[in-house]
Amino acid sequence: MKKSLLFILLQSTLCFSQSADEATLKQLYKSALTDSHCYGWLDDLSNKVGQRLSGSVGAEKGVLYTKQQLETLGLDRVYLQEVMVPKWERGDKEIAYVQVAKKKISFPICALGMSVATPKEGILAQVIEVKSIEELKSLGTDKVKGKIIFFNRPMNPEFIETFHAYGSCVDQRSSGAREAGELGAAGVIVRSMNLRLDDLPHTGMTNYKDTPVENRIPAAAISTNGAEALSKLLIENSNLSFFFKQSCQSFEDVKSYNVIGEIKGTEHPERIMVVGGHLDSWDLGDGSQDDGAGCVQSMAVLELFKKLNYHPKNTIRVVLFMNEENGVKGGTKYGEESKKNNENHIFAMESDSGGFSPRGFSIDADEMNFSKITGWKKLFEPYLIHIFEKGHSGTDVEPIQSDGIVKIGLHPDSQRYFDYHHAANDKFDSVNKRELELGAATMSSLMYLFDKYN
Repeated sequence: MKKSLLFILLQSTLCFSQSADEATLKQLYKSALTDSHCYGWLDDLSNKVGQRLSGSVGAEKGVLYTKQQLETLGLDRVYLQEVMVPKWERGDKEIAYVQVAKKKISFPICALGMSVATPKEGILAQVIEVKSIEELKSLGTDKVKGKIIFFNRPMNPEFIETFHAYGSCVDQRSSGAREAGELGAAGVIVRSMNLRLDDLPHTGMTNYKDTPVENRIPAAAISTNGAEALSKLLIENSNLSFFFKQSCQSFEDVKSYNVIGEIKGTEHPERIMVVGGHLDSWDLGDGSQDDGAGCVQSMAVLELFKKLNYHPKNTIRVVLFMNEENGVKGGTKYGEESKKNNENHIFAMESDSGGFSPRGFSIDADEMNFSKITGWKKLFEPYLIHIFEKGHSGTDVEPIQSDGIVKIGLHPDSQRYFDYHHAANDKFDSVNKRELELGAATMSSLMYLFDKYN
């Protein structure tokens, strides 16, 4: 009889708790969709501040703007964390063309981030098409020296998860210039990381690693339409020469900041839960998808908690990281400072996959915590959140190291993300207000549940 009564009491407690959680999630989604500054913040960040490449005036303005907005929320603390970041400038608009008979055919290109410039007169050399770094290496120095290497491996459309398609070919952008330079190439042209055919070249970082500056060769992205056209021309004329010119330049590292705001925990202020995105962006668009969306969604988590008068057990901290795109100096600095200060992080969530409709979470956790999080899956079903899978959380939260920490990446629908990623059309009008706000509510909901049950 006593066992039956105890079972009934436990069941009643569980039902009450689930009902309370359902009600809280409903409030969070309602508030996000009707009473959040999320979309307005993104409007300002995109249209008043603009591009925020590390070390630029735009990045400085982004730091000041987001700090000011966090201060209006009545948080317990808002502050800046100093970090030294790379400063790279694109310079004049890039030029590229081929001469076929008496006709000059131009191509849309853009310098890859951190690339060196061409000589002032540009580079004119025979272009050789390859599909991979392995194919490049198989050619050897004799065939590569003095040539322009054209990496033309498309993102694989067979992958439903587009980040897998991106990961399967991004090595040609990140490592292509370094590998081709070691074989004596004069320059590198890389097909844009984009699933659709358009005329927009997509930038992104190329990594020379320890290659001496004098041995670095210039690298540029070419639009997907441009890549298709160039490839066809090479079929007709394998000895075709390609011209390109870019005037990008690197400078000494400069001072910048991570922007941080927090609500102190009522029971365990020493335990920290982080939510964040990266404040910097590439310079071609205004960085609305990558990663203005993630920044304002993260700010909205704290805004929603304040609006609902929710007092977290653990300290909730928003971190807007600087320099994810070309160095990860902000994320690294935050991790170093956390370790130095013996901070105990129990949870870190990152939003850096665009402002599209949320679909779930990518979870980096031990089995116990993974099981706990997947146990909340039914609470998210009314909001069409269904992906709870193990995977990578995010580049900026990766350096945060604490025993037993759970790291989460927001998983939005990714089908259109690479249409905008690192390109000139990554602008405010590419972000849907409702989708953005749904993402903020989804992040807030998981933060609430983890805080309540830890």
